[in-house]
Amino acid sequence: MAEFPSVTVDLSEQLEFPGDSYPLTGKVDVATYTVGEKEYQLQDGIDYDVVFTNAGTGVLLTGMVRSHATGECDRCLEPASFDIAGEIEEFYLFEEPEDPEAYEDGYELLGEDRIVDLGEPINDAVVMDTPFVVLCKPDCHGLCPTCGCNLNVEQCDCAAQAEAEWAAATENPFAALKNLKLDE
Repeated sequence: MAEFPSVTVDLSEQLEFPGDSYPLTGKVDVATYTVGEKEYQLQDGIDYDVVFTNAGTGVLLTGMVRSHATGECDRCLEPASFDIAGEIEEFYLFEEPEDPEAYEDGYELLGEDRIVDLGEPINDAVVMDTPFVVLCKPDCHGLCPTCGCNLNVEQCDCAAQAEAEWAAATENPFAALKNLKLDE
């Protein structure tokens, strides 16, 4: 999983009263990230635009991350690009809740120093907005499984040849029908 550098935000002088908000924009300078076994390059890092809001019992963090990534097409292995526009939404409680089980997804506490690290929420937003299947174009034909040629660039006759061999093969359950003579 991708791990982005720490982006610490000091809220000690911000958000004193419920309803107060603090907008923040910035950039995380990172050149690559990985999701599973796939590695992606980021042309110009990751831009973020977030707002911290004092919600009375804690701080609500909402915002967006944006970037342009390049990876490998899952069908033809050529370079493939896509845009990332992921959402950030986190809630940091001021105090430990009386009923922790009421928070199904868990919760995070805002420390007494009131410092928030945006690294993990940015990481989560980027990973969640990375497509599961990356394609160079929506109608990518991929590689021939027999000879390996890129079917977007050239055509081969491997599929037709394999079909003809299968039709002629004795293990084909329909091979017996080829000699069937029907009276007209």
